[in-house]
Amino acid sequence: MEMIIMLVAMIAIFYFLMIRPENKRKKEAEEMRNSLSNGDSITTIGGIVGTVVDVKEDKFVIETSADRVRIEFCKWALSTNETASERAKAQQEKIAAEKAKAKAAKKAAKGKE
Repeated sequence: MEMIIMLVAMIAIFYFLMIRPENKRKKEAEEMRNSLSNGDSITTIGGIVGTVVDVKEDKFVIETSADRVRIEFCKWALSTNETASERAKAQQEKIAAEKAKAKAAKKAAKGKE
């Protein structure tokens, strides 16, 4: 009986430490690829940096450097989307600022009472 309990515990630990985080990363990467839009500044898996000029169902076209070279990639080759990261960071900062304002207003209201 102890052996079965230990086996189940090991499987649970394995799931929560390895499988679940990997599935979460895959889901976030897929979401990033699906939210790709024109004008986004991106980096590919190969290290090519550029700006998205066209998005198709399973491919996207980027424009690199000053000589405006255009290259087409499959969406799975997308590594990072700097524009989306900046937007998310700005949104988090905005939410934090609103929470701070609400907290300060609440504190001021308590002080006046």
